[in-house]
Amino acid sequence: MEIISSHAASRCYIVNFRCINDSSSQRSKLSVAREKKLFSVAIESGSATSRYSDTYSLRLKRIGNYRPSRTICCHNRYEHVDSSETYSSSILVREEGGNIVTGIGQSIPKVSIPNLPDGDNVAPIRSCFWQWKPKLSVHYETSGSENVDSPPVLFLPGFGVGSFHYEKQLKDLGRDYRVWALDFLGQGMSLPLEDPTLQSKDGSEHMLDGESKAWGFGDESETWAKELVYSVDLWRDQVIKEPVYLVGNSLGGFVALYFAAYNPQLVKGVTLLNATPFWGFLPNPVRSPRLSRLFPWAGTFPLPSGVRKLIEVLWQKISDPTSIAEILKQVYADHTTKVDQVFSRIIETTQHPAAAASFASIMFAPRGQLSFTEALSRCQMNNIPICLVYGKEDPWVTPIWGFKVKRQLPDSPYYEISPAGHCPHDEVPEVVNFLLRGWIKNVESDGSIVLPLLDELENADYEVSKDLEFTRGGSKKSVRVRFHGSRITVWNWLSSRFKPLLHERTQWLRS
Repeated sequence: MEIISSHAASRCYIVNFRCINDSSSQRSKLSVAREKKLFSVAIESGSATSRYSDTYSLRLKRIGNYRPSRTICCHNRYEHVDSSETYSSSILVREEGGNIVTGIGQSIPKVSIPNLPDGDNVAPIRSCFWQWKPKLSVHYETSGSENVDSPPVLFLPGFGVGSFHYEKQLKDLGRDYRVWALDFLGQGMSLPLEDPTLQSKDGSEHMLDGESKAWGFGDESETWAKELVYSVDLWRDQVIKEPVYLVGNSLGGFVALYFAAYNPQLVKGVTLLNATPFWGFLPNPVRSPRLSRLFPWAGTFPLPSGVRKLIEVLWQKISDPTSIAEILKQVYADHTTKVDQVFSRIIETTQHPAAAASFASIMFAPRGQLSFTEALSRCQMNNIPICLVYGKEDPWVTPIWGFKVKRQLPDSPYYEISPAGHCPHDEVPEVVNFLLRGWIKNVESDGSIVLPLLDELENADYEVSKDLEFTRGGSKKSVRVRFHGSRITVWNWLSSRFKPLLHERTQWLRS
């Protein structure tokens, strides 16, 4: 970017945007998609908005390993690299397709957000059970029941965890909303109260490792458990029957979307937190009846003898505390996050006598009648608001999956958090709670309240990055959140990932 002319009296600068390899180059070249045209921007110090004019709505090429010449353009600031002066201004740069031009060295705005409440400021949590069917009780936790005029929010957990994984949301959001978090049947504290199978004919009880008593390994099923399979269809029917905002992480995101696709009248909106885009390995008997006949066992009780031996081996490995600790280390990007309570609650669940057989039922349950993509389409057809919140450093549901959802739902806000892994709600609850509050307000106001991370001057079509700052444990923390607007493209998405790497490499080569 080169200064063509400047007028000190009015502090107005006319700039030419270009990328060059050598700042001593004499000829100004503007890289555009169609033809070379003059593009000028008038930037006035102290002005609330900038004026721009162009002979064409130009599209500037984003070339990460090139550097702007002499000046740097960034939101809300205009800096001349040859001078110590900084001019306050609001800079608007337009290009074809509506993408904001940003250059290497762009400053990222910092925004202070509320800390998590503590002490007497937290919302109290109640632990409850309700009998869903005979012998099957659903455990859930709730807070904010006194907020009768506030929107209800229901949190759905990921695989292997339960309502305890949303404690930071219940304590915080329960101050403003009616909030629930439940345990899926077959997980957490929603495991069966009795053995779903009859004991062996010899009257002996099945033992895992010769030490732990195990349910579900008997010779035949109890009457109440004849059709019991821990599948997404079961979990869909388990969700509370009241219009709510659904928030789901991993498997919970899949179930939230699945439920919304079948029950749009009961869903005010869905937030996906690193939602898994698929679930189940065996064919669905409704969609693929012939293929499903090739698999005579699909998660029912009792477990076949061949499956029992496999599950015993797998369960010994999966339920081992060392393995659980290693998995938590994988899914949390910030290893300073305290996961002691999550770890202990998972260990507690694995010690339940029904845990091993329930795990087998979940693993061998058939796929749902709708795929993730089909459920998205149904929700889109029914105009269900959807918000996407993804941890960028997730090793399992990598960012490409969030981008695929965004491509299918271009008008849905997409927030990418870094650093954050597979469970952003537990790793950076301050950020997730801030985004949830803002998004719910936006939906409840029919869009009159702007989306979180945006202000009145920022357009939801564009891409915006901000550093959200908060205090935790007496230390200041900062997390970068990137908002992807409705005009996200494959090139912009890839560019946002590779440009910082190219910049680092350029800086290294210069040093």
